[in-house]
Amino acid sequence: MSRGKTFGIWFDFKIQPDNEWIILFERLIKAGIKECFINANVEQLEYLISLTKNYDLNIHGWVWTLNRPYDKTTIKNLDWYSINRNGQNCYDFRPYVDYYQWLSPFSEGARDYIANNILQIAKIEGIASVHLDYVRFCDVYLPENLQKYYKINQTHEFPEFDFGYHPNGRKAFKKRYGVDPLEIQDEMLIKKWKQFRCDAVTHLVSKLKLIAKNNNTQISAAVFPYPEMSKEMVLQDWSTWKLDIICPMNYHHFYNGDINWIAESVEKGIKHKDLNGKYLSGLFLGALTPSELKQAINKSLEKGADGVSLFSNDQLTEEHIKVLKSFN
Repeated sequence: MSRGKTFGIWFDFKIQPDNEWIILFERLIKAGIKECFINANVEQLEYLISLTKNYDLNIHGWVWTLNRPYDKTTIKNLDWYSINRNGQNCYDFRPYVDYYQWLSPFSEGARDYIANNILQIAKIEGIASVHLDYVRFCDVYLPENLQKYYKINQTHEFPEFDFGYHPNGRKAFKKRYGVDPLEIQDEMLIKKWKQFRCDAVTHLVSKLKLIAKNNNTQISAAVFPYPEMSKEMVLQDWSTWKLDIICPMNYHHFYNGDINWIAESVEKGIKHKDLNGKYLSGLFLGALTPSELKQAINKSLEKGADGVSLFSNDQLTEEHIKVLKSFN
């Protein structure tokens, strides 16, 4: 992809006539949106690529990576799921919401299953990238405003939300450091256990990057705003991933922030992007008026972002489109 300002958008596939899709795509083109991160299966992605072959649009395969709700394959393999500090399996105990059903990056079976999912998308002719989402652990901490929404006050790490205690992970950590993570008391070992889990996610991403590369496909990801935050909140250290496109979800209202919070987040995260890759500042359309969207885009670009990605198409109004067109 060429350098310069880039606009993207996330949306889910839905069954509708060809002409409805064409109307949508022409609407996105009018807004200057080129990158389409679409939650869809292989057949659906192939269909959309065929529909857009005469349009200046890129179709990306948006994948729920480690969070696999209602997956008919994974529910037959309960040993693939992540386990919290209380010993609860994430299929049986679903933290916060029912669709939180997290696999463990320490499970070989889970890793192989995920790798195969990525391979099927990477092999699609014309796919712009494999787009990883939920490539992390379950939230140890929720953002401030979501804690209010779910009526939770997370003053410390609650064991029911602290995941990563899969037997394989505990065994590997004990082999390296001589102690079971469930028995850690030393502050330095606590930090090492946190990094150990971050590294498990990073190793999975490295494996998926190789699959994409071997199929001449780019790889992108939606991540938490910046690594210092993501490591603490969701055990995701994307600082070393070096992807083709990184989309930090700078959803300011989750953190009780304003437009300046977005600028600060971009400034903290931009230094971790790959030099040859793109940083698209993820913006939550439902929390931005048209004038605020303009400010958020300007602030993101001023801090070095290559563009923005918008969540989501369902919230894209004609007023938002007028703002986006002003940047064309």
